Amino acid sequence: MAEVSPMAELLGQAIYHFEAVKPLLPTYAHLLVSAIFPIFIGAHASLSKPSSAAKPSKRDDNGDEQDTEDDEEEEEETRGPVQKMEGLEPSDALMFPLTAGLTLGGLYLVIKWLEDPAILNKILSFYFSQMGLFFAIAFLQDALHVVRSFVFPRRYAYGGKVWKVRQSERIFAVVAQGSDGSEARRSPLPGVFSCIPLPESVSQGIWAVRQLAYRRVQFHAHVRGVVDVKCMIGLLDVASGLIALSAVGYFAFVTKPWWLTNFLGFCFCYGALQFMSPSTFWTGTLLLGSLFFYDIYFVFFTPLMVTVATKLDVPIKLLFPRPPAAGQAPDAVSLAMLGLGDIVIPGMMIGLALRFDLFMYYKRKGEQKAQAEGAGNTSVKPTYQSATGAWGERFWARLSQQKPREPELAPPYSDARAFSKIYFIASVVGYCIGMIATLIAMQIANHAQPALLYLVPGVLISLWGTALVRGEVRDMWDFSDADEEENDDGAETETKNDVSSEKAKDHRSLLARLWSGDIKSLVVKEDGKKDGTTSEEKTVLAREDSSADEGKEEDLLFIRISLPRKPKKEKKPTEAAEQPSSEDGEAILASFPSGERDSEPPAKRRRRSPRNMNA
Repeated sequence: MAEVSPMAELLGQAIYHFEAVKPLLPTYAHLLVSAIFPIFIGAHASLSKPSSAAKPSKRDDNGDEQDTEDDEEEEEETRGPVQKMEGLEPSDALMFPLTAGLTLGGLYLVIKWLEDPAILNKILSFYFSQMGLFFAIAFLQDALHVVRSFVFPRRYAYGGKVWKVRQSERIFAVVAQGSDGSEARRSPLPGVFSCIPLPESVSQGIWAVRQLAYRRVQFHAHVRGVVDVKCMIGLLDVASGLIALSAVGYFAFVTKPWWLTNFLGFCFCYGALQFMSPSTFWTGTLLLGSLFFYDIYFVFFTPLMVTVATKLDVPIKLLFPRPPAAGQAPDAVSLAMLGLGDIVIPGMMIGLALRFDLFMYYKRKGEQKAQAEGAGNTSVKPTYQSATGAWGERFWARLSQQKPREPELAPPYSDARAFSKIYFIASVVGYCIGMIATLIAMQIANHAQPALLYLVPGVLISLWGTALVRGEVRDMWDFSDADEEENDDGAETETKNDVSSEKAKDHRSLLARLWSGDIKSLVVKEDGKKDGTTSEEKTVLAREDSSADEGKEEDLLFIRISLPRKPKKEKKPTEAAEQPSSEDGEAILASFPSGERDSEPPAKRRRRSPRNMNA
């Protein structure tokens, strides 16, 4: 009998293992896509102005109704992350494994002591439902905004032209230099669907639905001495709140299907990737390295990780249906699992890589701008343009996005949202390779594997290797994602010093602040941009302050919902003299007396409240 060659034996082993894993391929594909999905959306949602770009100039409040409408829509679409991102320090990289190990050990002891983890599951389900509600609302808000941008885009390309909506006129007008706006389309449908003939009643109905989808109202709730809330909410915000409340309530009090567990897991990952991130690449490398050894120890050398993951039925993992194992009944429910830490920990580094891509994009643009201006080696920061949102517009207007012949040195940049993502793609490829290696090792060893054992080398080697090949190791090493304070012109020195002293208090690691109970800095909004309120909406809120503040002390409780008024174009003094009355017949003062009135914000000086007209 002829001997089998080593190559034939190796090929036979490969075929054998492939046949064994073939029924699991859909499960593994589901797992890989589900791991990449929250990383992709969370990383893109975390984009913000890098230190290599300058703040955009403030919008002029003077303008016609259409300009105001466009500004509101653009600012609403490009709202920032749900809250200010916390930069992890090197001390956090050392404390993370210790804190996680203590938590894991405590849960393991409680499970062993209770014997039946049902009570612990109920307690943890209630706890995670509180956190999950916040993250689920944020996730659903952004998801519904993306869906709205696809169904009702603000612009689309068709017939070699770009058409932009004018909601107040219920038309789409051509966007082109020298165009007077006379060429318009009255269909509310985008792209090729605009050619579908619609009855007038149907067309007007769709326009009304579109307006309702974009409409936002002012909500003001006040309980004296307890709470005073002012915000702008829309139909999508209400819908996201109701859906999130229903999902979290169903999970906590009814049952926990695998798909609902995954939904809440996506929400946690999405929020976590916008909430915290290493501030530098070397800090991230230290963090991933410490958790690399943590994962190996608790999976291979202790039963803690596997026991806690399998006994607790809370959204700290993703579940995936899989064929029953050998020896199980054909109708038995079998699930594969992936811990959220295997998504969030590498995902923080991948999100940092995407923000580094954005940093390099503006750095190169600044070099082009300096060269064009003849500034030599002087650092020139180009104006920042939002890199988030407008997914529907990117799809419908993608045919019109042609690469400009000359470098764009001022906004709008045609590639502001489609900038080169070399490091992000490299890190995602490294993550996929690490995840595939994890699945192969688990299939061969038939034992749970520490995913970070394979994911950490995959992500770090891909990132630092890409920087080495491109000769940008120094840029990556020096890059910092920490917030950079830029004071507006005319800012007071005392204010700057106060801000510096406050920031010095907050310059501690995340875990150190949580341990000391100092969580105030975790919820501070930055420049008012994180609360989802646009500049024009803030103007409306500011205008009502003067009238609302007078009666607030007398009101014990009130809730008010109102439609914001469009700010009207300011008139020059000569125009005001010729037209001394408003549409309502009330006098409008062209100038205000000096004194306290001059110190008011511009939003309050433009027009006096009718209640204060005789002041």
